[in-house]
Amino acid sequence: MKAKAPFWSIVISLLFALSIVGQSAAPGQLRWYRGNTHTHTFNSDGDWPPDDVAKWYRQAGYQFLFITDHEYITDVEPLNSVIGKPGVFLVISGQEVTDRFESKPYHINGLGIPKVVRPNGLNGAVETLQKNIDDVRAAGGVPQLNHPNFGWALTANDILRLKNVRLMEVYNAHPLVNNMGGGGSASTEQIWDDLLSGGMVIYGIADDDAHTYTRPGDTTKALPGQAWIYVRAAELTRDAILKALDNGDFYGSTGVELEDYTADAAGVRLKIKEARGSKYRVEFIGKGGRVLATQVTNPAAYKFKGDEGYVRAKIYESNGKFAFTQPVFVGR
Repeated sequence: MKAKAPFWSIVISLLFALSIVGQSAAPGQLRWYRGNTHTHTFNSDGDWPPDDVAKWYRQAGYQFLFITDHEYITDVEPLNSVIGKPGVFLVISGQEVTDRFESKPYHINGLGIPKVVRPNGLNGAVETLQKNIDDVRAAGGVPQLNHPNFGWALTANDILRLKNVRLMEVYNAHPLVNNMGGGGSASTEQIWDDLLSGGMVIYGIADDDAHTYTRPGDTTKALPGQAWIYVRAAELTRDAILKALDNGDFYGSTGVELEDYTADAAGVRLKIKEARGSKYRVEFIGKGGRVLATQVTNPAAYKFKGDEGYVRAKIYESNGKFAFTQPVFVGR
């Protein structure tokens, strides 16, 4: 089922473009915050308590952390009173709503929810996910669709039928979630492009899905510090972070950092914070996952032609790290 581009998606696209232009025009008013949206502790299937997990992320240079245990909400107030610091580090509550249908896993994160959302277990993948998404929204949270290729559970055609979800994991650092696809199944990045090409407004998340903190360096385990997002917001508060996420004002990374990113009616521009000795390549990607242009300059820029459908950027670093920006919709 191919979704048509709804009117509100055009509005969101315009607001997103206008917002990042405004942010660039008002330095000091907004800033980037590094954070993780998928984190487990020993309250579900992680191997550390929440306070140790929060300490690890703060010491690693993160500014915010969602704790998203399966069917468990961590009380973040005690954590923030001891480990948090206004404007420096913030822990936000959440849950991974863990459902199944016909032995396939259907997981979403409820970001910012204050109480457990019970999995619904309805008859069908789309029905099950939609009810859980609706329940997260009703609880005051932002839903995030997790690892669509885990258990080869979801296709782009399934996801196109969902409503009121604007976040999807494009890169989940767990070693068993099949980010790259294979055997005739699309990669998560190709799924993302298929969704965008089908008219869905959905933004790409990079995160850890961290479970294992006691075995650093063991790449067979879901380790912390592998992937994250940089959110642009006015302040480091729960509401500001959730609003920015829902509006797509962030980018995903496994180690590449941007100094600046802007978009307006003419095009998109970005400047990379270069690491010593590294080189970079930027791909600007449009409808169908087509590479519209490749640049090796820094800053890099792409001028809209009007027929791209959307434009997003992926930045490759010479030692294997990368970052990706959110789509800016054009030509609608």
